[in-house]
Amino acid sequence: MKTISHKEILLYCIFLISISSFAQHKSDREQLVIDKDWRFSFGHLYDTQKDFGHAEGYFSYLSKTGFADGPAAPGFDDRAWRKLDLPHDWAVEQSFSNKASFSHGFKAAGKGFPEKSIGWYRKKITIPESDKGKIISLKFDGVFRNSKVFFNGYFLGTEESGYNGFEYDVTAYVNYGAENTIVVRADASMEEGWFYEGAGIYRHVYLQKTNLLHVIQNGTYVTSEITADNARITAQVTIENKGSYTGTIEILQTIVDAAGKEVANSSENATAPDFYKMAKYTSKLKIQNPLLWDIDSPNLYRLITQIRQEGKIIDRYETNFGIRTIEFDPEKGFFLNGKAVKLKGTNNHQDHAGIGTALPDELQYYRIKKLKEMGSNAYRCSHNPPTPELLEACDKLGMLVIDETRLMGINAYHLNNLKRLIERDRNHPSIFCWSVGNEEWNIEGGIVGERITNVMQGFSKSIDPTRPVTVGISSGFKSGISSVVEIMGYNYIGNGDIDAHRNEFKTQPGMGTEEGSTFATRGIYFTDDAKQYQSAYDKKPRPTFYSIEEGWKFYATRPYLAGMFIWTGFDYRGEPTPYGWPSVTSYFGMMDVCGFPKDNVFYLKSWWGTAPVLHLMPHWNWSGMEGKEIDVWVQSNCDEVELFLNKKSLGRKKMEQYGHLEWKVQYKPGTLEAIGYKNGKKILTEVQQTTGDPETIQLSRDPENPLNSNVSVVTVEVTDKKGLHVPTANNEIEFAIKGGKILGVGNGDPTSLEKDIFIDDINLVAITNFEERKQVSNAVANQSVLDDANAWTAAFKDRDYKNQASAYIYRGRFELKNNLQSNIVDFFYKKIGVNESVFVNGNLINASKEDSQKYHLDRTVLKEGTNIITIRASPLQKVKDWDVMNTDPGIVRIITPSESWKRKLFNGYAQLIIQKDESGSEVILSASAKGLKAGVLNIGEKKK
Repeated sequence: MKTISHKEILLYCIFLISISSFAQHKSDREQLVIDKDWRFSFGHLYDTQKDFGHAEGYFSYLSKTGFADGPAAPGFDDRAWRKLDLPHDWAVEQSFSNKASFSHGFKAAGKGFPEKSIGWYRKKITIPESDKGKIISLKFDGVFRNSKVFFNGYFLGTEESGYNGFEYDVTAYVNYGAENTIVVRADASMEEGWFYEGAGIYRHVYLQKTNLLHVIQNGTYVTSEITADNARITAQVTIENKGSYTGTIEILQTIVDAAGKEVANSSENATAPDFYKMAKYTSKLKIQNPLLWDIDSPNLYRLITQIRQEGKIIDRYETNFGIRTIEFDPEKGFFLNGKAVKLKGTNNHQDHAGIGTALPDELQYYRIKKLKEMGSNAYRCSHNPPTPELLEACDKLGMLVIDETRLMGINAYHLNNLKRLIERDRNHPSIFCWSVGNEEWNIEGGIVGERITNVMQGFSKSIDPTRPVTVGISSGFKSGISSVVEIMGYNYIGNGDIDAHRNEFKTQPGMGTEEGSTFATRGIYFTDDAKQYQSAYDKKPRPTFYSIEEGWKFYATRPYLAGMFIWTGFDYRGEPTPYGWPSVTSYFGMMDVCGFPKDNVFYLKSWWGTAPVLHLMPHWNWSGMEGKEIDVWVQSNCDEVELFLNKKSLGRKKMEQYGHLEWKVQYKPGTLEAIGYKNGKKILTEVQQTTGDPETIQLSRDPENPLNSNVSVVTVEVTDKKGLHVPTANNEIEFAIKGGKILGVGNGDPTSLEKDIFIDDINLVAITNFEERKQVSNAVANQSVLDDANAWTAAFKDRDYKNQASAYIYRGRFELKNNLQSNIVDFFYKKIGVNESVFVNGNLINASKEDSQKYHLDRTVLKEGTNIITIRASPLQKVKDWDVMNTDPGIVRIITPSESWKRKLFNGYAQLIIQKDESGSEVILSASAKGLKAGVLNIGEKKK
């Protein structure tokens, strides 16, 4: 027997301690993103046959548990469906139609298009045997809209709103160690908003695994109180018990800073909740010399909540939070951490050029960075709960947020939605105000609005008493909601007398929740109603609306107003006021739908920021207008600006605070130059130069995207032979990519009806007129057999399954509208027998190697119009009398490959959203156009 040394014993003890330590920190919680590898197809709003026979069964999923049918059934054959990854917006993929919704940007989807209003999604996942004993749930960040979710054929529930996150417990339905099927049916036929909303699973989906005893979703609530050099942290956690354990648990709370260093901790014993009950537990912690969350220094902390049961860590839940103070003063405005901050905000919807509402996470950061570059410090979610990644970007980049629910009301639908919003978002330090409504004209000025506001305001306070509540109001500021809301939200100066309201309600703080609503088309300097282009000069858009400059002067010069939120930061699809078709996007944005700046951006940058700014407009390419006067504007925060045309001074002017400068200049080709002065010294120069014709395509990656990012924003432009950007270029550019894929393309043109996304067209063609006849001999089902018209009957009609023939011949028809050389045609056979042989137009077709029930149909065997498909098979036999036999022979899928990605430049620019693939190879994007030198961009390798 070997003697163990003291050294070996010591090493063994250290090993045991390390194993124990690892076990203490490992929990049963696991959250997996399941965005990849879904199948998708359109259903139909009211024709159940076109909706794949869904809800046609004798027993429905609402009458008997587990009786989902059609695509909701786990055994449904979805091989012919399109493969895709989430997030996905099917509306943006559609063409434009003047019969489609004005508010949704005339995309041919949703109401009025029943064949494009229902979307089916299916995904198969394997859940291992080792997960038995855990709670398994599906989490959705948002599905637009009216979604039904099924798991292994079991109906889980319906979520009406397209903006709510939701979760379903599927533990009882799991096939452990085997395949599981997730199915989502989204119904986007009805609109929730009057703006583009997309369609489908446009936010992330997760598979979550937890212990039976666990922190519920959004189950932590962290608040702080700052005293002297300390921050007193209150950490509340809600724990649920879906098991039978009734003993003591230990709740461990640990706070770490951005570097991962522990700064506070607590531990306390508690009694576990009863079976299927929840309980709240509160811990107190203290942080010495906390780093405050601020606009310029968005310091974040992380609360790590752990549950220990019988010495083992069974759950670990992490919460990001920030420490800061907020205050509204009715005389002095808004204060952050005791410092006065003028709110310089924008309203925004959630779509982006090319990709609709299905934004990759990187795009959230891109858009917030663009707003911050403009000088903005606040963001209003208009008019719905945002995706969680937007709030994460605001937390990390330092952007204040008004978080808004979708609809006012006092019943379960309204208050439950508000509760879910607040509980999901209340740990975000960026959020400084809840908004419970916007422009509810029917109730704003009356007692009903007052009652609803009082209820929603009090309800909000019961969930989160740390933030105030506002409502955006536009139909006068006198009574109703205006008289009771905690923070008055003024929508537009012209809609009422703001000063008079303030004098009547002197203890009520206020801010401009919407202002501006101006019209501008990027790069356009003469309004052209025939083309539906609006001049980019900042002008009063309508009698009761004010320019951006007028609006900012009003709010900036009134200390009692906390600030204003411009309508809008970015253009968005839909609401193309003041026009209609063929305009498909708004004109309100400070930036277009791509994020390319309009000239108003530089006005705001001048007065919202601190850095010197000098911007000269318009461009100086005005061929054919020689000798005519051009309005020249300068946006700047310099003391004085002098303007030169071809080195000749046109005068030096002083800049008024919150103003801009103007000159009338007779056009001559050449160089227009502005020089800005501060304290008498020249500090900035800006030039607009007449360019030559377009010559070279330039591709550039947005510098805000880190090199290891999976998604990149690429700017497309052309330059002349001197390398100068051509601001009037409208060339059509064609794109090709290796090592990645293009997600979407745009250019900011409000009237462009070009495609946003170029994808293969998939057409599923049913087999019709399906007939059968008994095969009494071993004859092959060739043309001579088919010509015999005798003995053909409707397939499977009145079939006596106890007395079947040894084999049957089946025939049906399918239609081909065209038989293009590029089309890919496949028949996906669904088993109606065994030992089958398949013929098309008399030609024997062999099954594919990768799928024995898939048959590729070569173009040479197909013809325009009607094609005949014939199947010889021995019949399936019923095992039980009640067995339901398949009578569907399958479906023909026709793929028409997409044309190449392309887009016209609009006033010199276009944009692509690029995503790297998983190969890790470099991404090469190339762009070409007739008469131009091609452009190539190497985006680099994927992060390892």
